[in-house]
Amino acid sequence: FLLYRGDSMSTTEATNLFFSITKLFQCKDMALRQMVYLTIKELSTISEDVIMVTSSLMKDMQPTSEITYRANAIRALCKIVDPSMLPGIERFLKGAIVEKSPLIASAALVSSLHLFNEAKDVVRRWGNEVGEALNGKSLSSNTSFFGSSSSQGQVVSTSNIVQYHAIGLLYAIRQHDRMAVLKLVQSFSGQNKGSGGWLGGGASSSVLRSNAAQVMLIRYAVRVMESDASLVPQLHALLEEWIRHRSDMVSLEAARAVCQLKDVTDKQLTAAVNALQLFLSSPKAVVRFAAIRTLNVLARTHAEAVQPCNVDMEGLITDSNRSVATFAITTLLKTGNEASVERLMKQMQGFMAEISDEFKIIVAEAVRSLCS
Repeated sequence: FLLYRGDSMSTTEATNLFFSITKLFQCKDMALRQMVYLTIKELSTISEDVIMVTSSLMKDMQPTSEITYRANAIRALCKIVDPSMLPGIERFLKGAIVEKSPLIASAALVSSLHLFNEAKDVVRRWGNEVGEALNGKSLSSNTSFFGSSSSQGQVVSTSNIVQYHAIGLLYAIRQHDRMAVLKLVQSFSGQNKGSGGWLGGGASSSVLRSNAAQVMLIRYAVRVMESDASLVPQLHALLEEWIRHRSDMVSLEAARAVCQLKDVTDKQLTAAVNALQLFLSSPKAVVRFAAIRTLNVLARTHAEAVQPCNVDMEGLITDSNRSVATFAITTLLKTGNEASVERLMKQMQGFMAEISDEFKIIVAEAVRSLCS
């Protein structure tokens, strides 16, 4: 609490506090033990000899420990471990990545991602395990990653957060290999079915159950498009498929990606604009905001493509969410005709008093752009 509040500690104070707190490893209260791990992580950067607690953390990583302890021990250990010591715990982390428990697997994946910048060569060797986690594969329910039977009857969780963390780490490992990133996109996009995909071969398509992971895959696909123009047609068709995804989050991300493509034509924007137009009438304020903000940015360069949404955007001028209403007005100022702009200016007179200074600046810049 003191550190989050901004208070500072001397190295001596932090070190004394650090080793005093480690005595609580014997405490049986789960909430207090979790605070111990958190405090170790926070004090590790300002205390001395923090490596001395490694043995206690390794003990909590044993299969006989509570799952919550094991996950927190992995996070704390990876925070304090020196990169030169990483090969010594590599076996444990590789096994934790493919654990059935999403708490343990996610802790190992996120910790590995934090370690990647300091120990790239070591973490790159974990690609197979990360791939297994991404595909939903794991060890048998009777075996822990230490090779012995676990005393805890672990239940396979339906949580998909592991896929989100796994795809982020796998991309970090492969990001400088364009073909490897392309294969990653192909493998989880459904494009392998039938003909074997763009790269040839008969690898079967894998399934991403995590919507957050799908969003990341869309961003990786866009990066491939930016680096290789020859793949734009295939990947653009893939983005249009994502636009029709049942998840609002995935559909919005795909539409936004299409709208931000370089040299995109009005014809290529049709599917994205139609989807965004539907989102303008969503009962969820966050979805309306995301859609109108994307259209607002698009209107700067492709005003004609956004014009079919004018009627829907006019309905948002009186939206209870003032942020949505502000973007609706500024977008209409870019896409409307002379009559509609005059009507908007009259409505804005009472509107300006209801919004924050930040949004007043946005409106003022839109009016200035209209006059120039």
